[in-house]
Amino acid sequence: MAQFVILNGELMPGDKPVVTLDNRAFHYGDGVFESIRVVQSKGCFLDAHWARLEEGMKVLRLETPDKLDRRSLETYIGQLVKECELPNSRARLTVYRDAPGYYRPQSHKGGFTIELKTVPSPNYILNHQGYSVDLYPEMRKAVNMLSAHKTLNCQLYVMASLWCMERGLDDCLLQNDRGNIIESSAGNIFIVSNGVLYTPALTDGCIGGVMRMQVINLAIENGIKVYECSLTPQNLLAADELFFTNASRGIQWVMGYRTKRYAHRMALQLVDLLVKKTLS
Repeated sequence: MAQFVILNGELMPGDKPVVTLDNRAFHYGDGVFESIRVVQSKGCFLDAHWARLEEGMKVLRLETPDKLDRRSLETYIGQLVKECELPNSRARLTVYRDAPGYYRPQSHKGGFTIELKTVPSPNYILNHQGYSVDLYPEMRKAVNMLSAHKTLNCQLYVMASLWCMERGLDDCLLQNDRGNIIESSAGNIFIVSNGVLYTPALTDGCIGGVMRMQVINLAIENGIKVYECSLTPQNLLAADELFFTNASRGIQWVMGYRTKRYAHRMALQLVDLLVKKTLS
């Protein structure tokens, strides 16, 4: 199976280096990215991904790269799907500052890459075995103008994932600098209590996830109440369900937080609705 990537609008072999060592994404994590699920050769929720990308580039003072817009993004994904023979996959779009300089860049010019990776299922599917999770105690996430954006500086999430690995956990819960629970190491979080959905507010510092918004919209469209609010460990202990969301994997339910055990009835319902939406 041939592997290719897109670099600044050009199709390139994916088994050779395509960016130089002085790329600012490598040196400084200077950029943003989007992870996009591809189902039946089509990128899911591209309007939402593009809107978030534009907002992230605005915050980082990045110019939109030449040869990249909402329409061309869809075209590039289709081109890669065909060349790589991956109709069901995960696309990653990375936009970086393509300029010389050290911490002080010499321009705001943007560059971009798009790549595809295989996924274990052709569409979103709920995990068979629920996750086992705990609170990550070693660092907290600062609430600032970058909090909601998917920047290339992901060290907090890497460190949290390493902490999970060392303890045999599937994932962990991150807190902000005020002690509120805001997300997992790989996505947004929701709890279900008495049939009502609760998720941390963006003002608490969580990523403004595309799948987070899809789940909120699906819930509202189907008569499920949703509240964006601050969450504490006490809320976890009182909840009936706990699940995580991201654009690559959809919805993943949690079986246990310490000694607390959860069901996954609403998570299963929302996955069914999500699959129907991607196929419509």
